[in-house]
Amino acid sequence: MATGRTHRPATRSRGIPEATVARLPLYLRALTALSERSVPTVSSEELAAAAGVNSAKLRKDFSYLGSYGTRGVGYDVEYLVYQISRELGLTQDWPVVIVGIGNLGAALANYGGFASRGFRVAALIDADPALTGKPVAGIPVQHSDDLEKIIQDNGVSIGVIATPAGAAQQVADRLVAAGVTSILNFAPTVLSVPDGVDVRKVDLSIELQILAFHEQRKAGEEAAAEAAAVPAAPRKQTAADQGPDGDKPAVMPA
Repeated sequence: MATGRTHRPATRSRGIPEATVARLPLYLRALTALSERSVPTVSSEELAAAAGVNSAKLRKDFSYLGSYGTRGVGYDVEYLVYQISRELGLTQDWPVVIVGIGNLGAALANYGGFASRGFRVAALIDADPALTGKPVAGIPVQHSDDLEKIIQDNGVSIGVIATPAGAAQQVADRLVAAGVTSILNFAPTVLSVPDGVDVRKVDLSIELQILAFHEQRKAGEEAAAEAAAVPAAPRKQTAADQGPDGDKPAVMPA
């Protein structure tokens, strides 16, 4: 089986847009669920709904893969699973190191979905000597002093950073110097990396803040709607509204 260092995904060389690449895992997740239910074919509308995208956008995305489905039948689920997996590079073995084995790093190490999606946790690395040799998810933690050797010995090209923000840039520099060309960053900071190194950032606090914004906006809209639904109280008649005999004039003066 090929390793991550000897083969790279073909998406860029084939000119697939980044927005399409970002949606391919959504399609793959929906297709995998269909495959597990032994569903043989799926229409673009059904798959788009399952993936949470527009069906026209889905058909456009699949055209980049050379897959157009069959009119009246739809897409072959198993073939699409293979096709997207191949395009994403998931038919290969991608050794991954996780640096920073605190609560988040340990949770990532224990995540069972890596192996089934083409990723193998090759090593867990931390700067705390007290953690060295301690097994997490069945893998002994290794000290960060050995980071470069670990990268070389395991042919790692993907690194996961789960350290505190203050240590993340130094870790990224060492990963890149050791040959890592893709980084998944969970640290709450922006990393500076050279051209040719891909960084994907996962910041849970930012996602929560975005949700808080939408909740606040929805609350404001609901309050405005409730205020608009309350009938206005009748205005009390004043002397200016009355005629000379105390009656309201039939015609208001110009």
